[in-house]
Amino acid sequence: MRLVVTGREGQVAASLLEAGQGPAGVEVIAIGRPELDLAKPDTVIDAIVAAKPDIVVSAAAYTAVDQAEDEPDLAFAVNAVGAGKVAEAARRLGVPVIHLSTDYVFDGSAPGAYVETDATAPCSVYGASKLAGEQAVASANPRHLILRTAWVYSPFGRNFVKTMLKLAADRDEIAVVADQWGNPTSALDIADAILHAAAQLHDNKGSGASGIYHLAGTGEVNWSGFACHILDTSRMFGGPWARVRGIATVGYPTKARRPANSRLSSAKFASVFGWTAPDWRLSAEAVVRRLLIGGTKQVLTA
Repeated sequence: MRLVVTGREGQVAASLLEAGQGPAGVEVIAIGRPELDLAKPDTVIDAIVAAKPDIVVSAAAYTAVDQAEDEPDLAFAVNAVGAGKVAEAARRLGVPVIHLSTDYVFDGSAPGAYVETDATAPCSVYGASKLAGEQAVASANPRHLILRTAWVYSPFGRNFVKTMLKLAADRDEIAVVADQWGNPTSALDIADAILHAAAQLHDNKGSGASGIYHLAGTGEVNWSGFACHILDTSRMFGGPWARVRGIATVGYPTKARRPANSRLSSAKFASVFGWTAPDWRLSAEAVVRRLLIGGTKQVLTA
């Protein structure tokens, strides 16, 4: 099974490249700029067709949430038009596309965890562009899995875990938002889930499984609690530690509004594909341990 993933440096792409080194019969190929540039739609189809995938994983995206407020045209070009072209390329080859989306398609006003049938209402340009991408992917290729995830972190790229470790090395106390709730999700787990679902799609066991799914870590926490767990784990392994002070969202203003509730129910994915993410605490501990024991350079350059 040959998986072609868009983007070379994103957290999910990097995690898939690593995960693909294990299973026999699985090959993961990442393609990105300049061969494939989602901001230049003309490059997309030829690059994917040339890679000859059995399944396409659409992971590349415009992810600068605050910057998107000033660059809406670029955000939509990449996250909507570009994503649609990726799905179209997969359709031309007669193969499925697995597309990564986000909790930001919701406004965060629901009282509990969101399910796939809940009404979308993005409250940022980034969220709106990702919702448009979902629609473009579904329209371009009937054989699609759209996976909404949230609060992604990993040993790769820039993310909340690495930021907390870096800040803790420089200060005694860190102020972190305590009134936004969600499911921290390791990109390593996302990669495992994608490979699991892709194998079923490739064997035609999931031929009727097209649609939207939520895929997030098991368990919920607020950002402040997430930070506490990261730093307590770090201290356990001899890494940096700082006190965490919970603050309200109004105390940490950002250009783009974040959902107060990013909780996602992943029950549908578990039911259809038989895969459930580990408890978020265990996955976070594994990433912190790897960052610290594997070398501090990854942390300090986040």
